[in-house]
Amino acid sequence: MFDAWRARARERLRRLPVWMPRLLRALAPPYGDFPDFLTPSQAAAGMECGIEAVLSTPGKRLTRELAAMPALPEWTAPLVRGEAAAVTSLGQALSSYYESVLLPDWSRVSAHAQADVAGRGRALLHGGADALLESFRPLLRWTPPVLEADYPKDRDIHLAGRGVTLVPSVFCWRTVVTLIDPGLPPVVIYPVERTAEWWRPHAQRPGHDTLKSLLGTTRAAVLRIAADGALAGEVAQRIGLSPAATSYHLKALREARLINCSRRGTSTLLFLTPLGLDLLAENPPGPNPVS
Repeated sequence: MFDAWRARARERLRRLPVWMPRLLRALAPPYGDFPDFLTPSQAAAGMECGIEAVLSTPGKRLTRELAAMPALPEWTAPLVRGEAAAVTSLGQALSSYYESVLLPDWSRVSAHAQADVAGRGRALLHGGADALLESFRPLLRWTPPVLEADYPKDRDIHLAGRGVTLVPSVFCWRTVVTLIDPGLPPVVIYPVERTAEWWRPHAQRPGHDTLKSLLGTTRAAVLRIAADGALAGEVAQRIGLSPAATSYHLKALREARLINCSRRGTSTLLFLTPLGLDLLAENPPGPNPVS
């Protein structure tokens, strides 16, 4: 499933200083536990927020979680002690890894996650919490009041009224992942459905914009502008359309379930649906997109 992406990732990693992937490999090994502070909830607001949360981890917690890892290399000792320079280096490694290895495919990752969330949302809307939890079979098994999953270790997580956050992941594989510390808010990370070609947009002839061929020049441009979370009035200004013509194209895209609109005071905010996100990810712009 990940062989092709992994080959590209290795090629990109060679451009980074050797110590960066070496450090991250030590902290997040391919098997077994890794520290909870590396997956902060603040990352939901973006990678920068997530890395900032990692760097702000209290020293005692950082030392406790790293010291609990088996067989950490001796050269990680400054980080285990929480030394400022070592923590800063960790932030640099996380940022560089994301930009080199993940960012080039991030639109595909986001589209898969958003599509999964949309499907779960429909189950919740039509059948409530029971239907939502049932939608995870066979990965998760809902036998009220217990949610079960296959897991490498026998473990019980008691919510005690706290609820649980379910997080879709493209890179999660076969089984779910949870946090180690029972005192943290309960989280279950689960794998989304994807094909072996999940990471690769469709091939495109040089100079050919597939999205224009499908939607037309104007609607393709509107869809790409909406990807930035633009206001409806901004679309008209950037493309040079009248308000009436803009409304006409927005209505067509909305009826095709490619965009949604949300009122913000006297303005209308545009954003892509999971279908719209996936369409953009599959059809990157040609060399001269309309702007």
